[in-house]
Formats: sequence, structure tokens, C-alpha cells
Amino acid sequence: MEKICDLHCHSTFSDGTKTPAELVALAEQKGISALALTDHNTSGGLKDFMEAGKNSSVITVPGCEFTTEWNGKEIHVVGLFFKEEYWPEITDFLELSQIAKVNSNRLLIKNLAGAGYDISFEDVVELAGSEEFNRAHVARVLFKKGIVGSVQEAFDTLLKKGNGFYIPAKRITSAAAIRFIKTYEATAIIAHPYLSLKPDEVREFLPQAKEAGLDAIETHYTTYDEETTKLAIAVAEEFGLKQSGGSDFHGEAKPDIDLGVGRGNLRVPYQFYEDMRSCSCFR
Repeated sequence: MEKICDLHCHSTFSDGTKTPAELVALAEQKGISALALTDHNTSGGLKDFMEAGKNSSVITVPGCEFTTEWNGKEIHVVGLFFKEEYWPEITDFLELSQIAKVNSNRLLIKNLAGAGYDISFEDVVELAGSEEFNRAHVARVLFKKGIVGSVQEAFDTLLKKGNGFYIPAKRITSAAAIRFIKTYEATAIIAHPYLSLKPDEVREFLPQAKEAGLDAIETHYTTYDEETTKLAIAVAEEFGLKQSGGSDFHGEAKPDIDLGVGRGNLRVPYQFYEDMRSCSCFR
């Protein structure tokens, strides 16, 4: 059987519903050879994740997904293969943006409550287990209370930028995140670029990202159709970038997406793991 990997998933330390150890156990059950934990803007789950990997056949990859901005667009930058000694540096780098995010979330909930929706800051903290939550947790509370019919409906309506409730926090730039990742000799990847950018915007963005040190882009992703995957591969080859891929698994928060296989149409070659590791100093 062909070996596969999954280089993009989330745990309870960001907006996933499975613990880092549960992710490793699930990956082993599914025959995934290598798995990366890429929680949003935190390295908090990496210790548990890597510890679980010591007793598993699954190769565990320490990572983080940084929320960044380019030309007013939200871009996600994944860093893989951070050495343990550098994990605290991730926290320090993101500290100011995390404070801004907490303030943005407080304002979001205040705006929703002020408009008559039955939601409080305490409701979301209880569900998330932390004050450092994101819109996915807010969406889950709105769904749980029956205010919306699904998590996706929440994002499409009440939580959508421009609808008056959600005011995004100021984000770090994509180039700054890439330079940070490369400073610590990890691998820098643009996650799912065609979710937030149009094809011409991707081509405009990549030269700047490469100059900052970008190593790869995700060409294999859960929501990509065959045409988008081919487009991403062609662009990666054109710009001399390596390829990565992953399911973006969140557990019950995104119940239609399964670890390793996405919606059943995803297979990320194990070679991608090897290629991503070769871009780092991780040994």
C-alpha cells in the first residue's frame, strides 16, 4: 500500500476537537505514516503531540499555522519541523497578535449580544477552555444554541467580515511570518492559497513570499477539486516551490473532513513529508 502523510491538522489547543494524543492514535488507526500538528497561532499542543509520537508508528511533525495578512487578504502560513528549543519563540512572536485577537473576539461577542443574540464571552470560553479562542468556537456556540443551523452558516452570515459584528484584529504580515519560520530553520508553506486568493493574486503574491524564504505551497488539500490541484502543482513548478498537503482536519468542528483523506478524495504522498523535512534543519 502506498504510504501517505497529512501535514495539516488541528487539535484542542486551537479549534479542533481531538487532543494531540488522540490525533496520533487516529492517524495510526488510519495507516497514516506521518502527521503534522499545525494548530492556529500556538505551539501549546506540540509537547503532548510529540510525546504521543514516541509510542506510535506515526512520524509526528511539530508545526504551527500562522494567520497573516497580505494586501488586505488573510493568508495562512504553515511552519513545519520546528525544533523543540524554538517552540517558546513561536509564543513570543505571536503574543501581540494574540492579544489583538482576544480583544477582537470580545468585541465580536459584545456586538452579537448587543444585537439581541443569546451569546456571552463566558459561553465561548467554557466551550473552548480558554480565552484564546477563535471564530470557529463562536460559530459552535451559535450552532449549539440554535441561533444558526450549522457552523458554516455562522461563518456565512453573522461571523462574515463586513456584516458588522466581526472586526478582524490587525495581523502580522505573511512575509514576516515566513521570515520568522526560516530564522528558526523550519519549513515555510503557504496553506491552501486558492481559498483566499484568486489565481492572479497567487501569482502576484508568490514572488514576494519566495523572497522572504517560502519553501512550498499546499497543492493537495481537502476542498481542492482536480482542476485546482493541477493549477497549484503547475504554479509550484513554475515558481520552483516544493509541494505540501493536508486534510485541515478539525474533528467534530468540521465533521465532513476526515484525517488523512479529507472528504475521501485526498491522498498526500509520503514524499511530501520527505520534501518538507529537507527544507528544514530538523534531524
